[in-house]
Amino acid sequence: MKQKINLLFTAFLFHFILLGQNPDRLFIDYHFENNVLEINTNDGLYKIKAYTDEIVETAFIPTGEKYNDHSHAVILTQTEKVKCHSNKDHIVFATKKIKVLIYKSPFKIAYIKDGKEFLSEKRGFFISEKHKNIELNIGADDVLYGGGNRVLGMNRRGNKLELYNRAHYGYETHSELMNYTMPLFLSSKIFAVHFDNAPIGFLDLDSKENNTVVYETISGRLVYQVIATDDWDELIDQFTQLTGRQPLPPRWAFGNFSSRFGYHSEKETRETVQKFFDEGIPLDAVIIDIYWFGKDIFNHMGNLEFYRDSFPTPYKMMDDFKNQGVKTILVTEPFILTTSKKWNEAVYRKVLATDRYGKPKTWDFYFGNTGLIDIYKPYAEKWFWNIYKDFTEKGVGGWWGDLGEPEVHPSDTYHFTGKADEVHNIYGHDWARLIYEGYQRDFPDQRPFILMRAGYSGSQRYGLIPWTGDVSRSWGGLKPQPQLSLQMGMQGIAYMHSDLGGFAGGETFDPELYTRWLQYGVFQPLFRPHAQEHIASEPVFHDDKTKASAKKSIELRYNLLPYIYTIAFKNNQSGKVLMEPLFFNEKENKDLLTYDKAYLWGDDFLISPVTEPGITAQKVYFPKGNDWVDFYSNRTYVGGKEIPIDLKPDHIPTFVKSGSFIPLGDNIRHAGTYDLSTLKLLYFYKGPNSETESMIYHDDGETPQAYEKNAYEIMHLKATSKKNTLNIKIDPEIGEHYKTYHKEWTLIINKFYEPPKKVKVNGKKVAYERDDNAGKLMIPVYLFKDSQRVKIKF
Repeated sequence: MKQKINLLFTAFLFHFILLGQNPDRLFIDYHFENNVLEINTNDGLYKIKAYTDEIVETAFIPTGEKYNDHSHAVILTQTEKVKCHSNKDHIVFATKKIKVLIYKSPFKIAYIKDGKEFLSEKRGFFISEKHKNIELNIGADDVLYGGGNRVLGMNRRGNKLELYNRAHYGYETHSELMNYTMPLFLSSKIFAVHFDNAPIGFLDLDSKENNTVVYETISGRLVYQVIATDDWDELIDQFTQLTGRQPLPPRWAFGNFSSRFGYHSEKETRETVQKFFDEGIPLDAVIIDIYWFGKDIFNHMGNLEFYRDSFPTPYKMMDDFKNQGVKTILVTEPFILTTSKKWNEAVYRKVLATDRYGKPKTWDFYFGNTGLIDIYKPYAEKWFWNIYKDFTEKGVGGWWGDLGEPEVHPSDTYHFTGKADEVHNIYGHDWARLIYEGYQRDFPDQRPFILMRAGYSGSQRYGLIPWTGDVSRSWGGLKPQPQLSLQMGMQGIAYMHSDLGGFAGGETFDPELYTRWLQYGVFQPLFRPHAQEHIASEPVFHDDKTKASAKKSIELRYNLLPYIYTIAFKNNQSGKVLMEPLFFNEKENKDLLTYDKAYLWGDDFLISPVTEPGITAQKVYFPKGNDWVDFYSNRTYVGGKEIPIDLKPDHIPTFVKSGSFIPLGDNIRHAGTYDLSTLKLLYFYKGPNSETESMIYHDDGETPQAYEKNAYEIMHLKATSKKNTLNIKIDPEIGEHYKTYHKEWTLIINKFYEPPKKVKVNGKKVAYERDDNAGKLMIPVYLFKDSQRVKIKF
């Protein structure tokens, strides 16, 4: 047996040698202290440490360079206790989950989990003519994800991805470079590699088909973290521990937005908001685009004050909206045009990025001749924040940061901390930080709403909510939207969403496209129709049939607020994605690794968007291990199969996992009137000998870190079914700083066809209703602070 193990280890090392690494790198010695391994080589120093048992960081400092320990992405500071030992051939650096094997001659590094190598350095760190590089070996059958926001299919292997945030106007089914890039890839073997460096470059995901990933950068740190876990949820949990978790947005942000490019006047804005209420369509926010500071789109950007000819009483308007439950969101951009009212002040206060001589750098772009705010200058950051602070004090409810790639950013622009190409990819990230930290200082009792187009690894921790850019208003534009949100969720950016209905172009209104996009929007992170104004993005301006369908979708969105808010809370606590690829729960099913035709919304909904015109049916894969119930027809489908589903014009295919609890709220006008006092709690009966658990999270929807401040309540839900008994327990958990209230709920047992002999709540018989045709049992439940136990004998 011992001989067999030695032979296997020798074979492993021989395989490792064949993979090769930088042949000129020579091991000199090593030093292990305070859980950090330092390895001296002839051309530099390696530093290897572990943040957790699942996260190992490897850094290389070339000879003659100083170690830069500043990361724009990583917030974890502690190091995990590890074991390290050495013999004449190799060094082993080991956490409880990952082993790093450093072979001395020839010099090589490999990463091992569960006794198997999943990643290794090829040439490792090396310098080429234009770039610093990190070269890694990957497996021949790895499916690769990541690299940020791009339309390349779910498997991004075979592409060389440019790392340079740049908007792609009017994209459809293919886009290699978009508004939000990230130096990160994930493998279908459930590991991720994050290259922890901000400057621009490339991420080559095996474009040469030689099982190689290469990170290339113009400058900066040669550092990467390897995250390896047993399941996908844990991988996202670890990555968001490393880079930060998304704060829970204000609850109103999950409601309906009125938005277009754009409202030209206060009169038009008021009339649009009123039309939502006249039509009985819920509304929580109105977004005012570029015209709030100028009469047209050219030469006014950077005014950063209301254009009073068009908006004569803006603060009264915002106050009136607030009294109606509607928040006002203003767009801002980081560009100050030379023709704007703020130009002279910006020059005088030296808040702009400069040329090599220290003068304000200017250039022409679509909106005019411009400079760019240098948010890296402390006094420029303060100047910019004071503008946000003033407007927030006057009633602005949230902020939209547009063009933050930045959209045009010449390479010879100088910032306080470096040249343009060194800070380009983190500009949106730090712009979001500026606003988020400003709210923490000056509005500590208010959750910020920060909608931005561009960011970086870890931007979620600043509350950044991104969208998928200026998508074509076409079926080709709709088709990749689930893929984009799924990919970004895997990269820690769970709130990536689309302009519902599509943004760019479109010669005539397509009611089917618009309807299908809004039906999908019910089950994406934000419900925000937005488009160029020649075709209305708001449902209130369309024909009666389209408007009625949109109203139905929006009302369902509001009905689902208890569910949506709960999955948002789970994301805040663990990084758990809102939209989940089906392969997360079927790791062994290779056919699902590139599947984006359906996804899970939370743990309980299976959603299959309709992304093609005129079709009457489409195939849906039902995840195995469960039955799935059609949310509308109540028909049951067995998991583990792909089944053709007939399509209906008034909804997209929507299914609920058997055994799930689905809370449904009342129809409300806006989220400010939302509470849990009345609720329909649907339980989808799973049959005998089953047990399921769930929860509903609730707080005031406004207080930052309400859970951590014990200002919350959680309704823990549990269903246990035996041969002829179904027990359901509703157990409140109430934070010490939360004031709860009485609740009158209707518990609806769905797919329950057995005639009950007895129905008891807390041991007492209660009246109930039955719908035998629908298989529903309806039981009143009254809640306050005590647990409620429902027992059904049949």
